[in-house]
Amino acid sequence: MSISNAAVTQMIQDHLPDAQVTVTGDGYKYETDVISEAFAGLSTLKRHQLVYAAVNAAITAGQLHALTIRAKTPAEVA
Repeated sequence: MSISNAAVTQMIQDHLPDAQVTVTGDGYKYETDVISEAFAGLSTLKRHQLVYAAVNAAITAGQLHALTIRAKTPAEVA
Protein backbone atom coordinates (compact mmCIF):
# COMPACT_ATOMS: atom_id res chain seq x y z
CA MET A 1 0.00 0.00 0.00
CA SER A 2 1.50 3.32 -1.05
CA ILE A 3 0.85 6.90 -0.05
CA SER A 4 0.00 9.83 -2.31
CA ASN A 5 2.35 12.70 -3.04
CA ALA A 6 -0.23 15.05 -1.50
CA ALA A 7 -0.30 13.02 1.72
CA VAL A 8 3.50 13.10 2.02
CA THR A 9 3.44 16.85 1.39
CA GLN A 10 0.81 17.34 4.09
CA MET A 11 2.75 15.28 6.64
CA ILE A 12 5.85 17.42 6.11
CA GLN A 13 3.88 20.68 6.21
CA ASP A 14 2.17 19.60 9.43
CA HIS A 15 5.59 19.07 11.02
CA LEU A 16 7.25 22.12 9.46
CA PRO A 17 4.42 24.67 9.01
CA ASP A 18 6.56 27.35 7.35
CA ALA A 19 7.98 24.94 4.77
CA GLN A 20 7.54 25.06 1.04
CA VAL A 21 7.26 21.40 0.05
CA THR A 22 7.33 19.69 -3.33
CA VAL A 23 6.94 15.91 -3.53
CA THR A 24 7.17 13.71 -6.61
CA GLY A 25 6.87 9.96 -6.63
CA ASP A 26 5.48 6.88 -8.25
CA GLY A 27 3.97 5.06 -5.29
CA TYR A 28 7.24 3.46 -4.27
CA LYS A 29 10.11 5.94 -4.61
CA TYR A 30 9.60 9.58 -3.66
CA GLU A 31 11.66 12.76 -3.85
CA THR A 32 11.03 15.91 -1.88
CA ASP A 33 12.34 19.45 -1.90
CA VAL A 34 11.73 21.15 1.43
CA ILE A 35 12.55 24.81 1.96
CA SER A 36 12.29 26.06 5.53
CA GLU A 37 13.86 28.56 7.92
CA ALA A 38 13.82 25.71 10.46
CA PHE A 39 16.91 24.31 8.69
CA ALA A 40 19.04 27.40 9.39
CA GLY A 41 22.24 26.42 11.18
CA LEU A 42 21.53 22.69 10.94
CA SER A 43 23.68 20.04 9.29
CA THR A 44 22.32 18.01 6.39
CA LEU A 45 21.83 15.07 8.75
CA LYS A 46 19.77 17.14 11.21
CA ARG A 47 17.68 18.56 8.36
CA HIS A 48 16.93 15.08 7.07
CA GLN A 49 16.06 13.92 10.59
CA LEU A 50 13.43 16.67 10.82
CA VAL A 51 11.86 15.57 7.54
CA TYR A 52 12.02 11.87 8.44
CA ALA A 53 10.33 12.64 11.77
CA ALA A 54 7.44 14.11 9.79
CA VAL A 55 6.94 11.00 7.66
CA ASN A 56 7.94 8.33 10.18
CA ALA A 57 4.39 7.02 10.58
CA ALA A 58 4.14 6.32 6.84
CA ILE A 59 7.54 4.62 6.85
CA THR A 60 6.62 2.46 9.84
CA ALA A 61 3.30 1.53 8.23
CA GLY A 62 5.08 0.45 5.05
CA GLN A 63 3.41 3.14 2.94
CA LEU A 64 6.62 5.03 2.21
CA HIS A 65 9.65 2.98 1.19
CA ALA A 66 12.22 5.36 -0.28
CA LEU A 67 12.52 9.11 0.14
CA THR A 68 15.18 11.35 -1.36
CA ILE A 69 15.34 14.62 0.57
CA ARG A 70 16.68 17.98 -0.53
CA ALA A 71 16.34 20.30 2.48
CA LYS A 72 17.40 23.93 2.19
CA THR A 73 16.80 27.31 3.76
CA PRO A 74 15.19 30.09 1.70
CA ALA A 75 18.58 31.85 1.57
CA GLU A 76 20.19 28.77 0.04
CA VAL A 77 17.77 28.72 -2.88
CA ALA A 78 17.80 32.47 -3.48
